[in-house]
Parts: sequence; structure tokens; C-alpha cells
Amino acid sequence: MLGRLGFQDKWVKWIKVCLSYTSILVLVNGSPSKEFRPRRGLRQGDPPAPFLFLIVVEGLAGLVREASRTGVLEGVGVGYNRVDIKLLQCTDDTLFFCQTKFQCIMVIKAILQCFEIYFRLKYNFHKSHVGTIW
Repeated sequence: MLGRLGFQDKWVKWIKVCLSYTSILVLVNGSPSKEFRPRRGLRQGDPPAPFLFLIVVEGLAGLVREASRTGVLEGVGVGYNRVDIKLLQCTDDTLFFCQTKFQCIMVIKAILQCFEIYFRLKYNFHKSHVGTIW
């Protein structure tokens, strides 16, 4: 994803090194434990996490753009000029906007499942909410 966004190879290698060679130690009763390496890479709260998350969710925006381009996802016209909106993202929150059609909901679910498989980020449907705005 970094390469597709125009990051040079040197940057991509730096990020890989930062994620691959991390070690952690834990304070137990005020004394540091032995260092160990995490098995699952980046964790929430790690300093580069918000920046890398924003880069990864650009992939989600790309999936939405492709679904829109092919005509399987219809957005919502907003404002005087009826600007077409399908996706808004802020930090780790994502809002999808679509027509109230069963097909659009199924397309959004399929997009999230593809995103989950490709980027190996688990999406929690139980924390999600579907509603209508009039």
C-alpha cells in the first residue's frame, strides 16, 4: 500500500524494519522482565499506529471508489450541489453513506470483508450500527 501511495522504497523498508524488529519488556512489581518480540506486529497505542492506520484505510477508500465506479454502490447526494458522498473517515471511525437499498448494504458488507481479508484487519460487525437519515 505504501508503494501504491508513492512512498519510496527506502521509506517502505524503514517501516518494515520498525514493525519487524520490535521488542517489548514489561515491568513486573517495578522490575523489568526479559525482552520478548510481539507475534502480531503493531498494536493500538504504538506511536506509528495512527499514521499507518490512515495509510491502510486508504485501501478501504479505494475499494469504495471501485464499487462506485462500477455502479454497484450508490452514494447520497448532500448539499445544494448534491455532492455524492459514500465514505467519511475520522481517525478509526468510518461512516458509509448509501441509498436505502438492500444491494448497497450487501456491497458495503462485501467491501468490509474484502478489506478484512486483504489487510488482515478484523472488522467487528457487532460494534457497527446501520441506520437511516432523512
